[in-house]
Amino acid sequence: MSAHCQLTGAQPGFGNNISHSHRRTSRRFDPNTQRKRYWLPSEGRHVRLTLSAKAIKTIDNIGIEAAVARIRARGEKV
Repeated sequence: MSAHCQLTGAQPGFGNNISHSHRRTSRRFDPNTQRKRYWLPSEGRHVRLTLSAKAIKTIDNIGIEAAVARIRARGEKV
């Protein structure tokens, strides 16, 4: 599952494309995910995370240590 945020848990939403003739075809609404590398001072190493744009702003706000603690609390490996 590539379109998945490790911090917020954002996943794709599903819906329909509706043409001019009102014919419906399936589509996906993917979150804006980015691969980002952060320095984790407590472990002395870099961590690479798949994050949504909202999660990147959250890390800027709460810090990488608190964000990694939240990710680990959700049961994901970092």
